[in-house]
Amino acid sequence: MRQISLPFDRPPYAGSQATGDELLVSDANRIALRHLEGWQAWPLAISVLTGPPLSGRSTLGRHFAAMSGGRVIDDAQGQADEGLFHAWNEAQTARSPLLLIGDDPPAQWPVILPDLRSRLAAAPHVAIEQPDEALALALIERSLSAAGASYAPDLPEWLLRRIERSYAAIAAVTHMLDEAALSSGRKISIAMAKEALHAAGFLPILPD
Repeated sequence: MRQISLPFDRPPYAGSQATGDELLVSDANRIALRHLEGWQAWPLAISVLTGPPLSGRSTLGRHFAAMSGGRVIDDAQGQADEGLFHAWNEAQTARSPLLLIGDDPPAQWPVILPDLRSRLAAAPHVAIEQPDEALALALIERSLSAAGASYAPDLPEWLLRRIERSYAAIAAVTHMLDEAALSSGRKISIAMAKEALHAAGFLPILPD
């Protein structure tokens, strides 16, 4: 696994993929990163990037904009058809790269205009997947370290085996554990984490 340095602000959740100015790169996002870094070879001036919330997709978008000088439309699937259609035509005419970012594959976007729907279907699409094991562990470790509360060295591995492997779950659990540690003045041990996770309803918590 490697990291790419991105000079951008820290997002709201320390548990998100894009903590600080670095993005962790693993099999979950490597294809998407390579595609964006190869923007000059795109068959069209437009591509679509999708991924789960907190997966670092907006950070990748900013990375792409800094490399290419192109335009990024975040939350593109929530934009009006006319605006996306105009941006598409402008990018293609000027051969100025355009990246559309959304939650879901373009076929699932609520597009009404037939011409826009056909254009989206023709655009290259890359997706950030939910974190693989290596990335999930790295995110847990980095999130706990960034949060500030002290924690037991065996805690990240324990959490990895017991919580949902998703960016949102990692963000929520590490944020909750940090809050519990700060309010109680306790170190985050496995026993403390188990108690806090049960109390907060993060189930199922698998047995040891």
